[in-house]
Amino acid sequence: MKISVISILILLFTILGDVFSTTSHFSPALSKSVAEILKRNQILLENGLKQRQLKLGSPVYIRIFKENAVLQLWIKDKKEYVLFRNYDICSLNRELGPKLKQGDLFSPEGFYSVQPGQLNPESHYHLAFDIGYPNEYDRFYKRTGNDIEVHGGCVSSGCFAMTNPVIEQIYTLIDAAFRNGQKIICVDVYPFFMTEKNMERHKQSEWISFWKNLKEGYDYFEDKKIPPNAKLMNGMYIIT
Repeated sequence: MKISVISILILLFTILGDVFSTTSHFSPALSKSVAEILKRNQILLENGLKQRQLKLGSPVYIRIFKENAVLQLWIKDKKEYVLFRNYDICSLNRELGPKLKQGDLFSPEGFYSVQPGQLNPESHYHLAFDIGYPNEYDRFYKRTGNDIEVHGGCVSSGCFAMTNPVIEQIYTLIDAAFRNGQKIICVDVYPFFMTEKNMERHKQSEWISFWKNLKEGYDYFEDKKIPPNAKLMNGMYIIT
């Protein structure tokens, strides 16, 4: 059977198209040293993943609680997300309330997202990823600032410093998820665990209305174990 040149070219372009679409959301190219860090941590994480019947490369979801200085890393198992680990945050500004402007040293609160281009394997803080502040909500309220990251080390000026060994684990799981096809990783930052008891404890805060809006996303995940999809409408987060 003869195959025309045109048919060969069509097949070639189809294959190349599939390759580019598959790799378009890959993480940044890695240096030899970073590749070795990820390989080492894949081995370190292997037993913990197996114990929870989770797989490296499965979708990842992150929740941060400022008052408690805790970062939760969740991994998808079939239809819902399972808590993999609670990581202590080594350094952050625990003052409650959202970041409002550049230089106020506050850590943001709200619903953020990470794409592969926000990973920084060559960070001055070992490894890092930008959480995406300001988001659409922040821009609506003219909040300013940038470069809010989860990173290594134990020094922070509005970011979330995890120490080098911990950021290596988190980065390894995120990098693997991106390379396996996840396009966006949600990072939801809350002032505290948004239980009714804690909401009552903070009911006199100037931010209580804002926090009630954030609680809608918190409650959505607590109920469904699926990350909330938060969109801006009329100056509020709408959760779907």
